Amino acid sequence: MSRRPLLFLDIDGPLNPYATPSGTCPEDYVTVHLSAEARRPSAVGSPRSYMRPETMWLNPVHGQALLALGFELCWASAWMGDANRWVGSALGLPVLPFVDFGDALMRERPDGVHWKSAPLVAHADGRPFVWVDDEQSEADHAYITTTHPAQALLHHVNPRIGLRHDDFTTLAGFIATLNSSVPSP
Repeated sequence: MSRRPLLFLDIDGPLNPYATPSGTCPEDYVTVHLSAEARRPSAVGSPRSYMRPETMWLNPVHGQALLALGFELCWASAWMGDANRWVGSALGLPVLPFVDFGDALMRERPDGVHWKSAPLVAHADGRPFVWVDDEQSEADHAYITTTHPAQALLHHVNPRIGLRHDDFTTLAGFIATLNSSVPSP
């Protein structure tokens, strides 16, 4: 089992900037048309009202750029394992592990903490991690700070623009900080 820090990766927002101001595919992105099969979640327990978009905008360079960071990549999306088939393959990523959100999937919590937060902490099992998403809040920061014993970075990505160079710089800086704090043998 890898002990590298985890990078929990959401899809809609960071990889698929669904909220572009123009409503059109951003420069350097490609349009991926999803079949009816791809739009239906296969995860048991997925809300019936949850339907994926007909098209996604993905930047083909993101796959290799994410791999080059040195994290263990892990899907942290309602797409769960379907992310490998429909998104990862389009980005040139190998099959990645995913967080199985189980009963927490898209179920709002009364305390305002995002439904992903507790499963991400459990999946990390004490390892440092970065959570790249467009939906974290102050409640998530507080929850993870008090429940996760290792370093964690909740990195918000604007769903209007998706992952950009500055985001990759921040992610690389986090892992460099972790690497510099490990004593030499």
